[in-house]
Amino acid sequence: MADADEPTTPDSLTLLLVTAGRVLSRRLEDELAALDLTLRHYGALGHLSHRPDLSYSDLARRAGITTQSMHATVRALEERGAVRRSLPGHGHAARLEITDHGRELLAAVSEAAAGLDQQLLAHLTEEQRSGLRAGLLALAPPSTQRPGGR
Repeated sequence: MADADEPTTPDSLTLLLVTAGRVLSRRLEDELAALDLTLRHYGALGHLSHRPDLSYSDLARRAGITTQSMHATVRALEERGAVRRSLPGHGHAARLEITDHGRELLAAVSEAAAGLDQQLLAHLTEEQRSGLRAGLLALAPPSTQRPGGR
C-alpha cells in the first residue's frame, strides 16, 4: 500500500503531460526571471524574430491574450531596448522589429532552455530523446505546420 504522503502518479498521459508542463513552465519562468523576462516577453520576441510583419492583434492571438495586454508586453520590450517600433505613416500599422539586444535575449533564453533540456533528459538515451521529441511534435506541431501556415 502506498504511503499517504507519497504523491500518486496519474494513469492518464494527458494528466502526466499537464503536470510535467506545469513543472517545466515554472522552471523556465525561473530562468527567464533571471533575464528579467516572462514567457509572454519570450513568446513575443520569438514570433517577431521570425515574422516582423505581425500586428499586435496577431501577436495577441498567438499568445492567447488581449491586444491591450500585448501592447503592454511590447511596450515593456521597447523600454528594454529589445523591440523597436517604426511608424510608417498615417493609416499604416506600426512595424515591430526585434533589435540586436532582443536577439541577444533570445540567445540567452535558448541557452537557458538547453541547460534545462540537459537536466531533464540526462538519463535518457539519444534514441529515447528522439522518440520523445517525435511524440511531442506529433501532439503539438509547431505553428508553421498548422493549416494556413499560421
